Amino acid sequence: MEIWKRFRKWGGIPTGITQNIKDLLSSREIENIFENSDFIYMLNQAAGDRQILAKQLNISPHQLSYVTNSGEGEGLIFYGSTIIPFKDKFDRSLRLYALMTTKPSEMEKSPEKPPAGEGKGEA
Repeated sequence: MEIWKRFRKWGGIPTGITQNIKDLLSSREIENIFENSDFIYMLNQAAGDRQILAKQLNISPHQLSYVTNSGEGEGLIFYGSTIIPFKDKFDRSLRLYALMTTKPSEMEKSPEKPPAGEGKGEA
């Protein structure tokens, strides 16, 4: 908690990620971190977690539908008091997608080849 507060004071952007909000909010100190977060990127949530988040963040039933059985790349962004629903359908044919995916089945099997002239001992 102390590091989280200090980073913010120094202009840092502390970042956290969790799979289940119940675990995060089981500690009062961690709950303070959550309450002091200005940006939240929320994807599909389990029923129990949705109820906790609805209460904690004042999410309306309509807004909650964006994190209920939502597909990949769909959810809610919280920035301060603004809540924005989103659907990000990233083009899977792009090289950038191949570099950023976290799906093991989609990750490249071989390391990227260096451009011509690199990696051959040339100066």
